[in-house]
Amino acid sequence: MIVEQVWTGNSGRNFFYMVACSETGETVAIDPIDPPKCLAAAEKKGWNITRVLNTHEHADHIAGNDDVIAATGAKLIGPYNAGNRIPGIDEGVREGDVVKLGNTVELEVMETPGHTPIHISLLGHSDEPHLLCGDTIFNAGVGHCHSGDPNILYATFRDKIANLPDETKIYPGHDYITNNLQFTLDLEPDNANAKALLSDVDGQDPDDALVTTLGLERKVNTFMRLDSASVIDGVKAKFPNLPDSPSEEDVFLSLRMLRNDW
Repeated sequence: MIVEQVWTGNSGRNFFYMVACSETGETVAIDPIDPPKCLAAAEKKGWNITRVLNTHEHADHIAGNDDVIAATGAKLIGPYNAGNRIPGIDEGVREGDVVKLGNTVELEVMETPGHTPIHISLLGHSDEPHLLCGDTIFNAGVGHCHSGDPNILYATFRDKIANLPDETKIYPGHDYITNNLQFTLDLEPDNANAKALLSDVDGQDPDDALVTTLGLERKVNTFMRLDSASVIDGVKAKFPNLPDSPSEEDVFLSLRMLRNDW
């Protein structure tokens, strides 16, 4: 199984992904917002795009569907409960389903709502597990909830993401790592791991972006450090009406509100 992260260079700083069978070249294009780059990458590598898959319904993830499908004849996969939010779905998938391609690709569907009500992520099973997570997790951050629900996003992290192993590679839908690390350090200025990582990635080439792991995210992502005394102190400084010992959900929701306006 081969995972190709493709940088679009657009104003939304989108990544999209191509996952290919290393033996047959059969490929799924995940949220292929830039069809010319998607098709050019497949041609260069000799891959055959047979599936397009959307993690959720936002335009910056589905707008490339039609052109990629018209050029390849691929079938469209999306959340089973998408309704008319994603036009033209051929196969709806839900928690526990497995998307298989060729001889080596198996992507387990995880329902990860919160950013939107229908969001899914894909857990790749290989020597190194990886999570193609759309806008649920970003490097050092999480997705906004303008069309979703931060309480549900917290539950997704508590019940789904928290159970994944440290070595899980994280493949997000956007490159926001610099801003997110700066937010971490605004709340948790003594986070040496975040300081070091910010120094490493500041000015990085997004065409060759760092791929983090869940273990690293647990060190630098404030939304995954809800029991950290420094994070709690930082949140309480912004929300003095919080109880002396706020719950992890209180901390998460407070962080999400702060990030909205940061």
